[in-house]
Amino acid sequence: MKTIYNTPQGKQKILALYDEQLSRLKTSYHDIYLETSFGQTHLIETGNPAGLPLLVFHGGNATSANNLLACTFLLDQFRIYAVDTIGHPGKSAETTLSPNNDDYGKWASEVITNLGFQKIRCFGGSFGAGILAKTMCVAPEKIEKSVLYVPSGIKNAQAINLISMALPMMLYWITHQQKWLIKTLLPMAVTEDNIDPDAFETAKCSIDNAKVKAGMPSNVAVNDMQKCLAPTLVLAGEKDCMFPAERVIPQAEKMIPHCETYLLKGRGHMHSLTESEKRMIVQFLM
Repeated sequence: MKTIYNTPQGKQKILALYDEQLSRLKTSYHDIYLETSFGQTHLIETGNPAGLPLLVFHGGNATSANNLLACTFLLDQFRIYAVDTIGHPGKSAETTLSPNNDDYGKWASEVITNLGFQKIRCFGGSFGAGILAKTMCVAPEKIEKSVLYVPSGIKNAQAINLISMALPMMLYWITHQQKWLIKTLLPMAVTEDNIDPDAFETAKCSIDNAKVKAGMPSNVAVNDMQKCLAPTLVLAGEKDCMFPAERVIPQAEKMIPHCETYLLKGRGHMHSLTESEKRMIVQFLM
Protein backbone atom coordinates (compact mmCIF):
# COMPACT_ATOMS: atom_id res chain seq x y z
CA MET A 1 0.00 0.00 0.00
CA LYS A 2 1.23 3.48 -0.91
CA THR A 3 2.01 5.58 2.12
CA ILE A 4 2.44 9.33 2.65
CA TYR A 5 5.04 8.69 5.37
CA ASN A 6 8.74 8.12 4.75
CA THR A 7 8.99 5.33 7.34
CA PRO A 8 6.72 3.64 9.92
CA GLN A 9 8.82 5.34 12.60
CA GLY A 10 8.24 8.71 10.90
CA LYS A 11 4.50 8.15 11.03
CA GLN A 12 4.73 7.44 14.75
CA LYS A 13 6.69 10.67 15.31
CA ILE A 14 3.99 12.71 13.54
CA LEU A 15 1.20 11.01 15.49
CA ALA A 16 3.09 11.47 18.78
CA LEU A 17 3.38 15.22 18.11
CA TYR A 18 -0.31 15.25 17.14
CA ASP A 19 -1.35 13.68 20.44
CA GLU A 20 1.00 15.90 22.47
CA GLN A 21 -0.40 19.07 20.88
CA LEU A 22 -3.97 17.86 21.35
CA SER A 23 -3.29 17.16 25.03
CA ARG A 24 -2.64 20.89 25.52
CA LEU A 25 -6.17 21.90 24.53
CA LYS A 26 -7.88 23.37 27.57
CA THR A 27 -11.13 21.61 26.76
CA SER A 28 -12.34 18.04 26.40
CA TYR A 29 -12.44 16.34 23.00
CA HIS A 30 -13.15 13.03 21.40
CA ASP A 31 -12.42 11.24 18.12
CA ILE A 32 -14.88 10.63 15.31
CA TYR A 33 -14.16 8.30 12.40
CA LEU A 34 -16.34 8.50 9.29
CA GLU A 35 -16.33 6.38 6.16
CA THR A 36 -16.26 8.22 2.82
CA SER A 37 -15.82 6.93 -0.72
CA PHE A 38 -12.28 8.36 -0.59
CA GLY A 39 -11.32 6.57 2.62
CA GLN A 40 -11.79 6.77 6.38
CA THR A 41 -11.79 10.30 7.75
CA HIS A 42 -10.87 11.34 11.29
CA LEU A 43 -12.30 14.38 13.08
CA ILE A 44 -11.85 15.83 16.55
CA GLU A 45 -15.06 17.01 18.21
CA THR A 46 -14.35 19.68 20.81
CA GLY A 47 -15.34 23.15 21.96
CA ASN A 48 -18.73 24.08 23.40
CA PRO A 49 -21.15 21.10 23.29
CA ALA A 50 -24.07 23.56 23.24
CA GLY A 51 -22.48 25.79 20.60
CA LEU A 52 -23.23 26.12 16.90
CA PRO A 53 -21.61 23.34 14.86
CA LEU A 54 -18.51 24.46 12.96
CA LEU A 55 -16.47 22.33 10.55
CA VAL A 56 -12.80 23.38 10.55
CA PHE A 57 -10.22 22.59 7.85
CA HIS A 58 -6.47 22.84 8.60
CA GLY A 59 -3.58 23.96 6.40
CA GLY A 60 -1.49 21.78 4.11
CA ASN A 61 1.04 19.32 5.57
CA ALA A 62 -0.24 20.27 9.02
CA THR A 63 -2.78 18.64 11.35
CA SER A 64 -6.02 19.41 13.12
CA ALA A 65 -4.20 19.18 16.46
CA ASN A 66 -1.86 22.03 15.53
CA ASN A 67 -4.72 23.99 13.96
CA LEU A 68 -6.84 23.75 17.09
CA LEU A 69 -4.04 25.30 19.15
CA ALA A 70 -4.13 28.24 16.73
CA CYS A 71 -7.95 28.42 16.78
CA THR A 72 -8.65 28.37 20.50
CA PHE A 73 -10.67 31.59 20.05
CA LEU A 74 -13.37 29.47 18.37
CA LEU A 75 -13.75 26.95 21.19
CA ASP A 76 -16.00 28.92 23.55
CA GLN A 77 -18.76 29.65 21.06
CA PHE A 78 -18.77 26.66 18.70
CA ARG A 79 -19.05 22.90 18.73
CA ILE A 80 -15.97 22.24 16.62
CA TYR A 81 -15.53 19.38 14.19
CA ALA A 82 -11.85 19.63 13.20
CA VAL A 83 -11.25 17.33 10.24
CA ASP A 84 -7.92 15.74 9.32
CA THR A 85 -7.43 16.27 5.60
CA ILE A 86 -7.33 12.97 3.80
CA GLY A 87 -3.87 12.18 2.39
CA HIS A 88 -2.11 14.61 4.76
CA PRO A 89 -0.34 13.93 8.08
CA GLY A 90 -2.83 12.97 10.76
CA LYS A 91 -5.33 10.21 11.41
CA SER A 92 -7.38 10.12 8.20
CA ALA A 93 -6.74 7.66 5.36
CA GLU A 94 -3.56 8.18 3.35
CA THR A 95 -5.47 8.45 0.07
CA THR A 96 -3.87 11.24 -1.97
CA LEU A 97 -6.36 13.45 -3.80
CA SER A 98 -5.59 15.82 -6.65
CA PRO A 99 -5.63 19.52 -5.71
CA ASN A 100 -6.46 20.35 -9.34
CA ASN A 101 -9.95 18.85 -9.60
CA ASP A 102 -13.08 18.70 -7.41
CA ASP A 103 -12.15 15.62 -5.36
CA TYR A 104 -11.43 17.54 -2.15
CA GLY A 105 -14.81 19.25 -2.44
CA LYS A 106 -16.58 15.95 -3.02
CA TRP A 107 -14.77 14.43 -0.03
CA ALA A 108 -15.71 17.34 2.25
CA SER A 109 -19.31 17.17 1.03
CA GLU A 110 -19.44 13.51 2.09
CA VAL A 111 -17.94 14.43 5.48
CA ILE A 112 -20.73 16.97 6.09
CA THR A 113 -23.44 14.47 5.14
CA ASN A 114 -21.91 11.60 7.11
CA LEU A 115 -21.61 13.83 10.18
CA GLY A 116 -25.41 14.09 9.97
CA PHE A 117 -25.76 17.70 8.76
CA GLN A 118 -27.73 19.05 5.81
CA LYS A 119 -25.66 22.24 6.05
CA ILE A 120 -23.01 23.57 8.40
CA ARG A 121 -20.84 26.61 9.15
CA CYS A 122 -17.25 26.19 7.96
CA PHE A 123 -13.84 27.72 8.66
CA GLY A 124 -10.76 26.96 6.59
CA GLY A 125 -7.24 28.36 6.44
CA SER A 126 -4.68 28.21 3.63
CA PHE A 127 -4.91 24.75 1.98
CA GLY A 128 -7.99 24.07 4.09
CA ALA A 129 -9.63 27.23 2.75
CA GLY A 130 -8.99 25.88 -0.75
CA ILE A 131 -10.79 22.66 0.22
CA LEU A 132 -13.65 24.77 1.55
CA ALA A 133 -13.74 26.80 -1.68
CA LYS A 134 -14.00 23.56 -3.69
CA THR A 135 -16.80 22.42 -1.38
CA MET A 136 -18.66 25.71 -1.92
CA CYS A 137 -18.61 24.91 -5.65
CA VAL A 138 -19.42 21.18 -5.44
CA ALA A 139 -22.08 21.33 -2.70
CA PRO A 140 -23.09 25.00 -2.20
CA GLU A 141 -26.31 23.99 -0.46
CA LYS A 142 -24.33 22.37 2.39
CA ILE A 143 -22.53 25.58 3.40
CA GLU A 144 -24.38 27.72 5.94
CA LYS A 145 -21.63 30.32 6.40
CA SER A 146 -17.95 30.21 5.53
CA VAL A 147 -14.73 31.91 6.55
CA LEU A 148 -11.84 31.64 4.10
CA TYR A 149 -8.63 32.63 5.91
CA VAL A 150 -5.47 33.35 3.82
CA PRO A 151 -7.15 31.12 1.23
CA SER A 152 -5.76 29.05 -1.57
CA GLY A 153 -8.09 28.31 -4.47
CA ILE A 154 -9.36 31.85 -5.03
CA LYS A 155 -6.50 33.47 -6.98
CA ASN A 156 -3.18 31.88 -6.14
CA ALA A 157 0.11 33.67 -6.77
CA GLN A 158 2.23 32.64 -9.73
CA ALA A 159 4.44 29.65 -8.91
CA ILE A 160 7.55 31.77 -9.52
CA ASN A 161 6.74 33.61 -6.27
CA LEU A 162 7.68 30.47 -4.34
CA ILE A 163 11.20 30.08 -5.75
CA SER A 164 12.61 31.86 -2.69
CA MET A 165 11.38 28.91 -0.60
CA ALA A 166 12.72 26.15 -2.84
CA LEU A 167 16.49 26.55 -2.36
CA PRO A 168 16.49 26.73 1.46
CA MET A 169 14.10 23.75 1.51
CA MET A 170 16.59 21.72 -0.57
CA LEU A 171 19.42 22.80 1.72
CA TYR A 172 17.36 21.75 4.76
CA TRP A 173 16.71 18.33 3.25
CA ILE A 174 20.45 17.93 2.60
CA THR A 175 21.83 19.31 5.87
CA HIS A 176 18.91 19.03 8.34
CA GLN A 177 20.11 22.32 9.80
CA GLN A 178 17.31 24.26 11.47
CA LYS A 179 18.49 27.59 10.01
CA TRP A 180 17.52 26.44 6.51
CA LEU A 181 14.02 25.47 7.62
CA ILE A 182 13.59 28.93 9.15
CA LYS A 183 14.74 30.46 5.84
CA THR A 184 12.20 28.23 4.03
CA LEU A 185 9.36 29.58 6.16
CA LEU A 186 10.48 33.24 6.20
CA PRO A 187 8.88 34.23 2.86
CA MET A 188 5.54 33.14 4.36
CA ALA A 189 6.19 34.65 7.80
CA VAL A 190 7.86 37.95 6.74
CA THR A 191 9.69 38.05 10.11
CA GLU A 192 10.95 35.26 12.40
CA ASP A 193 8.65 36.52 15.16
CA ASN A 194 5.69 35.27 13.13
CA ILE A 195 6.94 31.67 13.10
CA ASP A 196 4.88 30.19 15.93
CA PRO A 197 6.78 27.41 17.80
CA ASP A 198 3.96 24.88 17.35
CA ALA A 199 3.63 25.69 13.64
CA PHE A 200 7.41 25.37 13.27
CA GLU A 201 7.50 22.01 15.05
CA THR A 202 4.56 20.73 12.97
CA ALA A 203 6.20 21.84 9.72
CA LYS A 204 9.54 20.31 10.74
CA CYS A 205 7.94 17.01 11.72
CA SER A 206 5.99 16.79 8.44
CA ILE A 207 8.97 17.75 6.28
CA ASP A 208 11.21 15.26 8.10
CA ASN A 209 8.79 12.35 8.09
CA ALA A 210 6.18 12.69 5.33
CA LYS A 211 5.95 13.29 1.60
CA VAL A 212 5.29 17.04 1.46
CA LYS A 213 2.39 18.18 -0.72
CA ALA A 214 3.67 21.17 -2.69
CA GLY A 215 0.61 21.68 -4.90
CA MET A 216 -2.10 23.94 -3.49
CA PRO A 217 -5.80 23.64 -4.41
CA SER A 218 -6.25 25.17 -7.85
CA ASN A 219 -8.35 28.27 -8.40
CA VAL A 220 -12.07 27.53 -8.50
CA ALA A 221 -14.14 28.62 -11.50
CA VAL A 222 -16.14 31.84 -11.20
CA ASN A 223 -19.34 30.20 -12.49
CA ASP A 224 -19.07 27.38 -9.96
CA MET A 225 -18.43 29.67 -6.98
CA GLN A 226 -21.32 31.95 -7.91
CA LYS A 227 -23.70 29.11 -7.05
CA CYS A 228 -22.81 29.42 -3.36
CA LEU A 229 -25.15 31.91 -1.69
CA ALA A 230 -23.82 31.40 1.84
CA PRO A 231 -22.51 34.51 3.62
CA THR A 232 -18.73 34.37 3.28
CA LEU A 233 -15.87 36.24 4.96
CA VAL A 234 -12.50 36.27 3.18
CA LEU A 235 -9.36 37.40 5.05
CA ALA A 236 -6.19 37.83 2.99
CA GLY A 237 -2.66 38.94 3.88
CA GLU A 238 -1.22 42.05 2.27
CA LYS A 239 2.27 40.46 2.12
CA ASP A 240 1.17 36.85 1.57
CA CYS A 241 3.59 35.44 -1.02
CA MET A 242 1.27 32.52 -1.83
CA PHE A 243 -2.22 34.06 -1.82
CA PRO A 244 -1.72 37.85 -1.85
CA ALA A 245 -4.64 40.06 -0.88
CA GLU A 246 -4.26 42.17 -4.03
CA ARG A 247 -5.20 39.07 -6.05
CA VAL A 248 -7.50 37.25 -3.62
CA ILE A 249 -9.80 40.05 -2.43
CA PRO A 250 -10.90 41.42 -5.84
CA GLN A 251 -11.46 37.89 -7.16
CA ALA A 252 -13.47 36.88 -4.07
CA GLU A 253 -15.66 39.99 -4.36
CA LYS A 254 -16.18 39.21 -8.04
CA MET A 255 -17.30 35.61 -7.70
CA ILE A 256 -18.82 35.09 -4.23
CA PRO A 257 -22.38 36.54 -4.18
CA HIS A 258 -22.54 37.37 -0.45
CA CYS A 259 -18.95 38.22 0.36
CA GLU A 260 -17.24 40.35 2.97
CA THR A 261 -13.49 40.86 2.72
CA TYR A 262 -10.84 41.92 5.21
CA LEU A 263 -7.26 43.00 4.51
CA LEU A 264 -4.69 41.70 6.98
CA LYS A 265 -2.45 44.76 6.71
CA GLY A 266 1.29 44.16 6.72
CA ARG A 267 0.81 40.43 7.30
CA GLY A 268 2.19 37.51 5.33
CA HIS A 269 0.85 33.98 5.18
CA MET A 270 2.01 33.11 8.72
CA HIS A 271 1.02 35.61 11.42
CA SER A 272 -1.12 36.15 14.51
CA LEU A 273 -4.64 37.52 14.47
CA THR A 274 -5.43 40.48 16.72
CA GLU A 275 -8.09 40.08 19.42
CA SER A 276 -10.46 42.33 17.45
CA GLU A 277 -9.95 40.19 14.33
CA LYS A 278 -10.73 37.05 16.30
CA ARG A 279 -13.94 38.68 17.61
CA MET A 280 -14.87 39.70 14.06
CA ILE A 281 -14.56 36.10 12.85
CA VAL A 282 -16.60 34.74 15.76
CA GLN A 283 -19.32 37.37 15.31
CA PHE A 284 -19.49 36.67 11.58
CA LEU A 285 -19.96 32.94 12.16
CA MET A 286 -22.65 33.36 14.84
